[in-house]
Amino acid sequence: MTDKAETAPIFTAAASGKDFMGHPRGLAYIVFTEAWERFSFYGMQALLVLYMAGYLLQPGTIETVVAFEGFRSGMESVFGPLSIQALATQIFGLYIGLIYFMPVLGGWLGDRVMGQQKAVLAGAALMAVGHFLMAFEAAFLFALTALIFGAGLLKGNLAAQVGRLYAKTDQRRDTAYTLYSMAINVGAATAPLICGTLGELYGWHYGFGAAGIGMLVGMVIYVRGRAYLPPDTVRGDHANRPKLEKGDGRTIAGILALFIIAALFWTAQSQVWNTYPLWIKDRIDRVLFDMQVPVTWFQALDSVAVLALAPLIVWYWRKQRGRKAEPGDLKKVILGCSAFAVACVWLALGEALSGGDQLSLLWPTVFHFVCAVGFLYVGPIMLALVSRAAPEAVNAMMVGSYYLSIFVGGFASGWLGRFYEPLSESTFWLMHAGIVGAGAVLVLIFYGPFTRILKLDEKHV
Repeated sequence: MTDKAETAPIFTAAASGKDFMGHPRGLAYIVFTEAWERFSFYGMQALLVLYMAGYLLQPGTIETVVAFEGFRSGMESVFGPLSIQALATQIFGLYIGLIYFMPVLGGWLGDRVMGQQKAVLAGAALMAVGHFLMAFEAAFLFALTALIFGAGLLKGNLAAQVGRLYAKTDQRRDTAYTLYSMAINVGAATAPLICGTLGELYGWHYGFGAAGIGMLVGMVIYVRGRAYLPPDTVRGDHANRPKLEKGDGRTIAGILALFIIAALFWTAQSQVWNTYPLWIKDRIDRVLFDMQVPVTWFQALDSVAVLALAPLIVWYWRKQRGRKAEPGDLKKVILGCSAFAVACVWLALGEALSGGDQLSLLWPTVFHFVCAVGFLYVGPIMLALVSRAAPEAVNAMMVGSYYLSIFVGGFASGWLGRFYEPLSESTFWLMHAGIVGAGAVLVLIFYGPFTRILKLDEKHV
């Protein structure tokens, strides 16, 4: 990281040559790297719970996993006895939680030790190794470990480089992070269709192998674009690093408080990756034109909905901006949490009206499109807000710390997954509507303090 005087040349270098949709050229390389990284990540994630519950954790297979007996004993000493399904959702929650906890350490390493570019490349290499290790049942725990550490190095440092392409006052930052989030959803939409289909229909290991290949493609793209990205400047040069200033501690505390509230949103969102596929398998009539739709395709639909709605929402924000009526970041977060709560209520309504029969494809389809609105008003906006508000001295670390919200949400979704079996489906989804709806209420209550502490001007509140 550099001080303000040193930051200006970064923007000039990044913007040289042809621009990318009115943005610095470096954004294109970050966006396409992220799309392939998310292809690999979501390809594996779409299969993980189904793979564990339907194959890996079953008697006759689980005995082959190195060190699993001790791992399971440790899990059950904390969470109590777990059925195969509960164990699968709890492992998934722990995995997702750690995936999004490690960017805090990775962001610190990028800011202070390795530099962001080196951290991204090291993380990508570890993730590729982890995906290929998933092809071997015995290496399951080692594969998850490599993926967790790799994501920790890659995620925060790649996301922080988006913000470093722009001046703090550049209003294109929100749109840049929306494009970045669209890249996430391009990868997330295609991965279940390819990796998920290969894994569900032809063999789990084909799906995991395809995810590993996707990560290698992302690495190649990133290496080719390094000249257009903000350069690594740490290299142990303590004298030139920006220092924390008076009042920065208060700002950091405000950001961390907002992360706690954002965790409520991610608890509900993470459940879409965790217990939701089991609900789809149990409760949805998936026959369409004499074909049974694979469960993993619903993960693709979740991202397709975001891709379909993102251009419309960006256009709508631009139109509102022209009328000086665009809601600020905090108001967008309130609207996004509210939309996601409505989506969970929709599932509960479907179950209440079903009479115990399987639901039609209409119910998850509508659910995903309403969820997409919620995500677009929370996910990229929170990243942009943190990138804007965080002190320069710890900017990458704070952007990485945003993933603490997903860490808490992922862990909570795994713990809540145990209630899927004892509760009715309707009650299960109403519970999640209440959780994410509480996030909207809390941001509304603390709207004034957040505005002051994060030093948001009228355009960003």
